[in-house]
Amino acid sequence: MAKYKRILLKLSGESLMGDQQYGIDQTRLNDYAEEISVLVNSGVQVGIVIGGGNIFRGLSGATKGFDRVKGDQMGMLATIINSLALDSALKNQGVKSRVMTAIRMEPIGEFYAKEKAINALSEGEVVIISGGTGNPYFTTDTASALRGIEIEADIMLKGTRVDGIYTTDPEKDPTAKKFETITFDEIYNRNLRIMDLTATTMCKENNLPILVFNMDNKGNLQKVMAGERIGTVVTR
Repeated sequence: MAKYKRILLKLSGESLMGDQQYGIDQTRLNDYAEEISVLVNSGVQVGIVIGGGNIFRGLSGATKGFDRVKGDQMGMLATIINSLALDSALKNQGVKSRVMTAIRMEPIGEFYAKEKAINALSEGEVVIISGGTGNPYFTTDTASALRGIEIEADIMLKGTRVDGIYTTDPEKDPTAKKFETITFDEIYNRNLRIMDLTATTMCKENNLPILVFNMDNKGNLQKVMAGERIGTVVTR
């Protein structure tokens, strides 16, 4: 029995690279699609937001001379490319899915609307919401928080390359200690860079819990949904 009925799954664009230096690793993409299909077949309603860092990140582009607004718009397009790839992989698994975009670009994707997204979720479709918020200066973490609140998700599952939230970066500090649970205020007070402040504040104010876990370990998504104690839970 799944612990949550409706989730917003945030996937990292960088994780889609797998062992590559750029782009989309087909094996990683298929692994994600397979895990998501298991949830859908068990009756879980799944909304998804994917980052675009494997293709282009607006903020890093700005440091290299790109206009920030243009750079963020390029990043939005990168998330749409990733979303289309995941949509195709899900359909290959026999899963009904649709891509919705925060900016109009039919026929590539359907323009996002809360009611349409919730109706699709209720009918068993995976809804992949791409294009960030449709505005510059907002990250895909903020887009995930916004869409999770809008679709009335029970929780945001943030799939990363590490298995939770630590006192410091575990990839750089071997003495870093992991939290099993943590509050939004503690994340802010400790200056832990799990998500940007806008996303964290939105989740706190709208009582949307977050579970940070390692999505790259195959089977972890099912473990999370079964209620196993992996990752870190963030609550008020």
